[in-house]
Amino acid sequence: QVQLVEAGGGLVQAGGSLRLSCAASKRTFSNNYMGWFRQAPGKEREFVARITWSGSDTNYADSVKGRFTISRDIAENTVYLQMNSLKPEDTAVYYCAASGIPSSDYRTYRYWGQGTQVTVSS
Repeated sequence: QVQLVEAGGGLVQAGGSLRLSCAASKRTFSNNYMGWFRQAPGKEREFVARITWSGSDTNYADSVKGRFTISRDIAENTVYLQMNSLKPEDTAVYYCAASGIPSSDYRTYRYWGQGTQVTVSS
């Protein structure tokens, strides 16, 4: 059973930064994509960023491009999401997930973490 555990959420003022982490229970993602998604109350879950486990390819939603950076530490089986210049509209529960294909569609991701709340105050 693969488990993903997010950490690093919290409350921050607009313009601030947070770094989220996603620790995998075992190294099974050598050929998979790791993604970050977010879901605000009353809204559909949306793609934020993804990365190949090797780190050779990344992709971002337009809304976070230039502000967020996804990275990974293979030795630690961990994926990170560095979030800078945060805005109130970034407020959501953030989830990490794993998929076997390079997709931005949350329905193609098989494994999910429990989520971590990010709240950005204005």
